[in-house]
Amino acid sequence: MAVDNKQPIFPISVAAKLLDVHPRTLRIYEEEGLLKPARQGNKRFFSNDDIEWVSCLRKLIHEEGISIPGVKKLLELTPCWQIKNCPENVRAGCTAYVDNSTPCWQQAKLYCSREPSQCEHCDVFVKAMTEGKESIGASE
Repeated sequence: MAVDNKQPIFPISVAAKLLDVHPRTLRIYEEEGLLKPARQGNKRFFSNDDIEWVSCLRKLIHEEGISIPGVKKLLELTPCWQIKNCPENVRAGCTAYVDNSTPCWQQAKLYCSREPSQCEHCDVFVKAMTEGKESIGASE
């Protein structure tokens, strides 16, 4: 039986060991909004996708020398229509494209700004994380 990469199965201690980091590091990434593990009560659980994303973050921070605020800014400045490669006819009706002065998740009229917990399920977010990981792997 194959394991779904999105399924949160690792407690924080196991995730930290897999990544060779202190559990506090994972908590810091969560506090900074770069990581959102699943929760059961007070316990955090991480998926394979979370492990890959943290690995990507670690490379950006430690090998590329980008600070946590820098990583956050890069993610904020990447327009969702570029990540999703939206065709022009779709972009024309997209409020994030029409008013691109603020990121789509910060616009009050959009669903994701009303439900920020949905970001980790957003196709745009997931694709950005995957492409970021691939581009770091290609530069090694």
